[in-house]
Amino acid sequence: MVIKSPAESSLISDNERVMNPAAPPTVTQDLSENVILTTVDDIYNWTRLSSLFPLLYGTACCFIEFAALLGSRFDFDRFGLAPRSSPRQADLLITAGTVTMKMAPALVRLYEQMPEPKYVIAMGACTITGGMFSVDSPSAVRGVDKLIPVDVYIPGCPPRPEAIFDAVVKLRKKVANESMRERGILEQTHRYYTRSHKMEAVEPILTGKYLRSDSREAPSKELMQSMGMPMNVAESEKLGEEKQTNG
Repeated sequence: MVIKSPAESSLISDNERVMNPAAPPTVTQDLSENVILTTVDDIYNWTRLSSLFPLLYGTACCFIEFAALLGSRFDFDRFGLAPRSSPRQADLLITAGTVTMKMAPALVRLYEQMPEPKYVIAMGACTITGGMFSVDSPSAVRGVDKLIPVDVYIPGCPPRPEAIFDAVVKLRKKVANESMRERGILEQTHRYYTRSHKMEAVEPILTGKYLRSDSREAPSKELMQSMGMPMNVAESEKLGEEKQTNG
């Protein structure tokens, strides 16, 4: 559009007159400027990688580092991540901390309730390998990948918040390279303890010897009475009966 001088403004038709200079430009009828050429995979992955809804599953101290991301210093929301409290509304499961045998069925059930496609991030040494509990603990799971498939591992004890950001970026790159044709082929499956737990027999630690030591024995009644130590009712009555009998 050509803007004419004020003298010629009266010659401008109503259709050409600029009513509001701040108004958006009119939509062109040129087909090349109104069509976006892309693939279904690109636009589908683009919508998913920028709106991951994580389900936070924290069981130990690693989750304290993750809680720092929710503050204003690291600003966890700038990645488009909105934590959810229901597995049916989440597509990302973040496990942080030790997973025990008793909690394993609950974790698998939460994963099964999440809709496809879904992803898992394992955070911390205890989640990945069992950590310091993998030596002699009879109840710790030696890696959460024995229960559910894991996409990204974050090593550390505990990992720094920056490492969690790096894991999210790597997961978004993985989502961006996925294809809808290969979804059925590469669909994640359960593993369910495919690796045997190599646990050795450990000698009993709590044998009761400490409780039977001389330093743990109760003092005699005469010593308790002379020191004015409190005594239970039964012992007090018994001690009184003994005094009456001796007297």
